[in-house]
Amino acid sequence: MKTFYGYMRVSTKEQNEDRQRIKLMEAGIKDEHLFLDKQSGKDFNRTNYQKLMTVLDSDSVLFVTAIDRLGRNYEEIIQQWKIITQEKKADIVVLDMPLLDTRRSKDLLGTLISDIVLSLLSYVAETERTFIRERQREGIAAAHIRGVKFGRPKIKLTEIFYINAHRWKAHEISLSEAAKNCGMAKSTFWDKAREVSENL
Repeated sequence: MKTFYGYMRVSTKEQNEDRQRIKLMEAGIKDEHLFLDKQSGKDFNRTNYQKLMTVLDSDSVLFVTAIDRLGRNYEEIIQQWKIITQEKKADIVVLDMPLLDTRRSKDLLGTLISDIVLSLLSYVAETERTFIRERQREGIAAAHIRGVKFGRPKIKLTEIFYINAHRWKAHEISLSEAAKNCGMAKSTFWDKAREVSENL
């Protein structure tokens, strides 16, 4: 009797995996056999994916809803597919692509078709990731041209800051007291005081 496992991945902690969970449970995977990572698909250094790899064996079937849930790096997807199917001797089922079901034809033609489809889909997944990065770069560049500033806004230093920074430098008050008087965290006050120390 084969044991069914499901692997889910979303790129960030804010994203929801419910759609994947529902599809995997409809395929017959028990909740305790579902593994989830909330992490980028750029590589396979993911905590729960690594845990999953320790339980897979020749009596296992791994289900994913789509190839890009497994990962987005073309070469690494191919490598992991081979580890799972050849080293672990487990089967893989990609739910949204019926041709990617290693339980089907185990003959040469079936394996060849599976390999071709896998290579194509893996390439598409990585190409999409590359396009996303390129669009992000283009968006940031366009925002810079429009004058959009990224990062934390600069803290405006007031007269109260300079008075307290001067007193702190003269050892009249402690760092904690100076920062509190300015409504700043100690680390922020320290950094700002060092930046203007020559003018104190």
